[in-house]
Amino acid sequence: MFENLNGWELVALVLLGLFIFGPERLPTVIGDGVRLLRKARGLVNRATTDLSEQLGTDVRDLHPQRFVRQHLLTEDEEAALLRPIETIGRDMRELTANLNDPPPVGPQHVGPQHVGPQPVGPPHVGRHRRPDESD
Repeated sequence: MFENLNGWELVALVLLGLFIFGPERLPTVIGDGVRLLRKARGLVNRATTDLSEQLGTDVRDLHPQRFVRQHLLTEDEEAALLRPIETIGRDMRELTANLNDPPPVGPQHVGPQHVGPQPVGPPHVGRHRRPDESD
């Protein structure tokens, strides 16, 4: 019943109840609230059962998506409609799997190596001169 409430929200509700109703009336108010919820749940269950018996089908089958799926589409048409969605889902899973892969180890770019003659001798210091230049 309180699966959507965390501990702090439940404590806040109890404190609010104490503040509004006082410590004397709070247990009676909580008991009345629980009885009201049980009666409402029973009423809804009985109405659902009566409606299912009168219609001759389960009320849950009247959900619009389920109704369209069962009464308007054949299995082949439904599969044809779902195929592009499944393809997109598969592509997205592949893309996200590639994003989560670790980066490759080793050189990132393997391109052409320098093939010409390699400079021989000490490195030049200062300004490089062309052979046709004079001092």
